[in-house]
Amino acid sequence: MSTSSTSTTTIPTTFLIISDTHNFTFASSPISPFHLPTPHADVLLHSGDLTSVGGIPSFRKALTMLASIPAELKLLDTEDDREDPEDHAKAIDIMTGELAKQAGVTYLIEGTHEFTLASGATFKIYVSPYTPAYGDWAFAYTRSEDRFNAPADVEKNGSKSKSKSIAINPIPEDVDIVMTHGPAKGILDLCANGNVGCAHLLAAIKRVKPMVHCFGHVHEGSGVEVVDWKVFEKKEKAEGDGGVERKNEGVHRAFEMEWVENPYPRVWEWRVGRGWRRGETTLAVNGSVMDGGYRASNAPWRVVVDLRRAG
Repeated sequence: MSTSSTSTTTIPTTFLIISDTHNFTFASSPISPFHLPTPHADVLLHSGDLTSVGGIPSFRKALTMLASIPAELKLLDTEDDREDPEDHAKAIDIMTGELAKQAGVTYLIEGTHEFTLASGATFKIYVSPYTPAYGDWAFAYTRSEDRFNAPADVEKNGSKSKSKSIAINPIPEDVDIVMTHGPAKGILDLCANGNVGCAHLLAAIKRVKPMVHCFGHVHEGSGVEVVDWKVFEKKEKAEGDGGVERKNEGVHRAFEMEWVENPYPRVWEWRVGRGWRRGETTLAVNGSVMDGGYRASNAPWRVVVDLRRAG
């Protein structure tokens, strides 16, 4: 696609991507790379674990923190791993109430949502808070349950699949962005317990090949990876049914083997002709602000992408 035709059909849009802030406040973490003033973004994406164990005061404090981030649109998948179910209804009231409106926050339930910005840029985003079961974490499913693929897509895996689809809202193939709380298997998911991401989510991301997949949950995996699906699938086949066992090493361009650091507060360019190729590459972003020791040592990711022009 030529530069001129791209400029007329797409609009460069800046996203600020974070996750796992766990009661973070700017005042309580003055030496964090995530500090005030934050640079402007068109869209803020928060992939979950806004607090540590939920609780009404914690949600109110989190909304105050988010209110200080300048962005036209602020989208939250705010389910918390250890949230008390009895507090959940009250939390929803807060996250959809007046305080959230004042903060400019939009709380998203599981499923697909579409937004158009003042610039005319438009995008579809799929959101889900669910992760594989671990301990007493909330919003969980077992490793044998597939929450992201419809039964017909599960069957396409043939004898390799021993899972059962429980998908109420499978990820559709026309989304631009996927935002889940947890990572896909083998992509920025490495911790002391190994690669703990979800294999079924990986199958869905490979099927859909969105422009961006953002998530958190595994703090140790904070970073960005450019996934070239042809390269990824070749490596996956070479390593067998066990999946792709890989390290978390910042930004990985699978097709160039290039590693770079987070440029925040400057932007990471993810645009037509600059890494993104529709149906071929996906930018995976683990936006965890907290590290493995629950210290706010990770910077957010500020990414510019080319979104479709509405109309």
